[in-house]
Amino acid sequence: MAHLPQMKIPATYMRGGTSKGVFFSLTDLPAAAQVAGAARDAILLRVIGSPDPYGKHTDGMGGATSSTSKTVILSKSTQADHDVDYLFGQVSIDKPFVDWSGNCGNLTAAVGSFAISNGLIDPSRVPENGTAIVRIWQANIHKTIIAHVPITNGEVQETGDFELDGVTFPAAEVQVEFLDPADGDGAMFPTGNVVDELNVPGVGTFKATMINAGIPTIFINAADIQYQGTELQDDINNDDKALAMFETIRAYGAVKMGLIKHIDEAVARQHTPKVAFVAPAANYISSSGKAVNTDDIDLVVRALSMGKLHHAMMGTAAVAIGTAAAIPGTLVNLAAGGGELSAVRFGHPSGTLRVGAQAALVQGQWQVKKAIMSRSARVLMEGKVSIPQ
Repeated sequence: MAHLPQMKIPATYMRGGTSKGVFFSLTDLPAAAQVAGAARDAILLRVIGSPDPYGKHTDGMGGATSSTSKTVILSKSTQADHDVDYLFGQVSIDKPFVDWSGNCGNLTAAVGSFAISNGLIDPSRVPENGTAIVRIWQANIHKTIIAHVPITNGEVQETGDFELDGVTFPAAEVQVEFLDPADGDGAMFPTGNVVDELNVPGVGTFKATMINAGIPTIFINAADIQYQGTELQDDINNDDKALAMFETIRAYGAVKMGLIKHIDEAVARQHTPKVAFVAPAANYISSSGKAVNTDDIDLVVRALSMGKLHHAMMGTAAVAIGTAAAIPGTLVNLAAGGGELSAVRFGHPSGTLRVGAQAALVQGQWQVKKAIMSRSARVLMEGKVSIPQ
């Protein structure tokens, strides 16, 4: 029996923040994959190498972690006053589905760079030298993001001396602004409370801040689940009982946030919500061996993504952290010392990260105008990705 030759699709492999993924221009995809549906998902699954029961992604471009099983589709924006439409697909490692329910804040840092280099931005908006302001429409969550992309001699400047914990080498700094990061109409607390009592059968009842900002996130106190908040990946990812506990918390939290109707639906919605645990600032040694001291940070945060403790911090979760920190009384705010905070520096497994947010109480509801942080991005490879037809 004859087999069809491989299909070759133009693609760029990029790092954005502490993640990396395969980037496509919408018009470069096969016609059937230029619209949402089974054909698009099947192609992206095969590009990444999922589902992989071995958990290695040996036969694909993925890295078998939540940070490296990512795909991005970009196109000229259909929205007024925007430059590029950004669609993010989180590819499951061991199951045959792509989760389109949320954004990737880390890869957002690479969107502007790709869009400029691939002709998706009006040339008049790109200076010969300076900073290009790229207006991004995040199509998954219907939000505006502004990327400040450095330009030298008319091209994206990727090299530099900006250091980001969780990334080995320095690069050029890309400042990213997440405008109105709360979900929906700006009511960022789906229960109406900054702190709730979350009852999780088999685990317990404890305080939780459940917030829709950047990405839906459930924050709990580390001490309430017998953790310190200074754990590294091996402390949790090698503990099946702990991972099952966090997934149970995530499922019941998702129901309480109104994201799903029954806990059984959580298995098909792995990307959102996230679960994170917080604690006051503490000394610890990061995964790179770098000492993080209480003088360097306001609090410690650990977050899980796609069922595992993240090696650093998801960009969207960092937005949630900055937003929650700016609102008095949330668990994040209290862990950081309480009061009015416009920015916090938090400790994560790979080091530290600073994020700022502007919050205001409007007609009895908290609103956040924007959250800001700095990341970096770099092209790793350009060309064509091959997949069997």
